[in-house]
Amino acid sequence: MRKTLLTSAAILGATGGLAVAQNAPNPTQGQYIAPLLGGPAAQSNNNSWAIPIPGGQATPTPGTVVIRLNGRVYTDLDLNYGTALQTSKGTIAPAAGATPNANGYKLNPIGVAAFFRMYPGIDGMATNGLRYGAAVEIRENFEGGNNFSVSSATATTPASTTITTNLPSGTATSGTNASASGNSSSQTLFVRRAFVYLASDQAGIVRIGEQDGLIGLFDYAGTFTTGSWDGGIGNINTSGFQGETPNQYLVDWGFLSGNGVEYGNNKIVYLTPQFFGFDFGAEFAPNMGNILQDNSTSDPYAVGPCNVASANCVSVTSGTDSSRWINRAGFGGRYTGTFGGLTLQGYATYTVSGKAEVPGGGVQAGPADLAAHPATNAFAVAGTASSSLRYDGQSFFNGGVAITYLGITLNADTTIGRINGSNAMDPTGGVPMHAELVGLSYAFGPWSVGAITMIEDSQGAAELVGTSQRHQTATAVGGAYKIAPGINLALEYQYVQKHQGAFSFNTNAVGVSSGNDIHGQGLILATIVNW
Repeated sequence: MRKTLLTSAAILGATGGLAVAQNAPNPTQGQYIAPLLGGPAAQSNNNSWAIPIPGGQATPTPGTVVIRLNGRVYTDLDLNYGTALQTSKGTIAPAAGATPNANGYKLNPIGVAAFFRMYPGIDGMATNGLRYGAAVEIRENFEGGNNFSVSSATATTPASTTITTNLPSGTATSGTNASASGNSSSQTLFVRRAFVYLASDQAGIVRIGEQDGLIGLFDYAGTFTTGSWDGGIGNINTSGFQGETPNQYLVDWGFLSGNGVEYGNNKIVYLTPQFFGFDFGAEFAPNMGNILQDNSTSDPYAVGPCNVASANCVSVTSGTDSSRWINRAGFGGRYTGTFGGLTLQGYATYTVSGKAEVPGGGVQAGPADLAAHPATNAFAVAGTASSSLRYDGQSFFNGGVAITYLGITLNADTTIGRINGSNAMDPTGGVPMHAELVGLSYAFGPWSVGAITMIEDSQGAAELVGTSQRHQTATAVGGAYKIAPGINLALEYQYVQKHQGAFSFNTNAVGVSSGNDIHGQGLILATIVNW
């Protein structure tokens, strides 16, 4: 028996080394917080450049592969306050025409958060120098705190017939709380990124799948936007305070980088090798999702499968929804250079898209359309439905710059052009987006501190062309301390303010005078473990 155990141990010891490259130890151990090494992610120093650069992931040598199973567990204690964290009696409804809430609601300002993410991947190099690999990002879903049939949406038709249906609703006015076990067992895992790549030092890198485009690749470590000074919270990119309060507090992330509205659809991307610090790229995406959705079955949230060319198909190019962009292409370049102790980085991209067609090209949004279809109450949407309006294809510039010297980093990013909100098309006649962001951070040993602020002006609600525009601001300040390799302690304060005349951020109603302004703030103490 002893001989058998010794033999088994020897076999396990020999085969365990096959799962990693032969150049351990893990190079991410002992790293300090820095813009390039912000933690585990599907993007890495191996697959975000044509030629690998030094970074957190080991680079394979000819004839070897590096197999990764990185992960992250995030936890925090939070304290949040906002004008929309409580609702008065009769101010929300689960569906159009339904009975509004009979009682007011108030949210607890104190919370505890936790989520898990996994980043499996492989990087390999053939003996002829060809590099290849794949990366996946797996995240955790969360459901609301109510049982699934949450709200009796009672509506009365013109014939005085009352219809009651139970619907999962974003503004439920009745229902029973789910237990702690029910809340946790409703969580699911889903794939956020999944792509493969082929690369060579001479020809560049090609990536295909559910992945970042040029904007996300050029800013894959958040160098030009969120940075890494907050230890991995994510600050104003729909994280922190925004991620732990109702959806109306999410700012439209017009900068796109590091956000699912940019990397959540399938595309092909090409990057050239670097020439004197410059590299260039191009991308193409035929639709806003994954073509496999055209053969998907029904689920609790979808209307139904794509049995025939119809509105249920992700690749539809004409029909009844004019708000879809199609055949989107992007072009751009990036620069990285070091001059003595100063590092200068920058990028610029231009993106253009087509649009889905509807009969007549869609209804022109504007005051005349609002007057012809007025809101009948505080919960209704005035004007023609947004999916039937007239839109322009996307056409916008995005770029950023970052300067680092003696641990101090100044970064800025901007988006200008025909784009609305978070990667949507601008309605015809709507104002173009102007979004600006600036950040300042300082890293010294295991410590980092920073601040970031953004201002974004866009059309917002498509129905309000010629009536109002959306103005949003967000600011975050804080820092992090690396307790030990792989664990960060972070503290962050965030403030958000949003305004659009004649639009209710509480009910998404258009043509109403209430709920046009909301603001909120939050303080978070987070512990983040990466491996």
